[in-house]
Amino acid sequence: MSLPAEQKNQRRKETRLFLFLVVCLFPLLSVAIVGGYGFIVWFLQMLYGPPGPPN
Repeated sequence: MSLPAEQKNQRRKETRLFLFLVVCLFPLLSVAIVGGYGFIVWFLQMLYGPPGPPN
């Protein structure tokens, strides 16, 4: 392979990786992080009760 063909192939791989990260991985990761945080808050409220002044 010549050098420009290798660069073109590398650029195509980088573009596909970027699209995978932006379209698939980052949205799934953000949903998992927010969902995990919500689960932790829900579970802690089951153990310690809701926030607010004590009765």
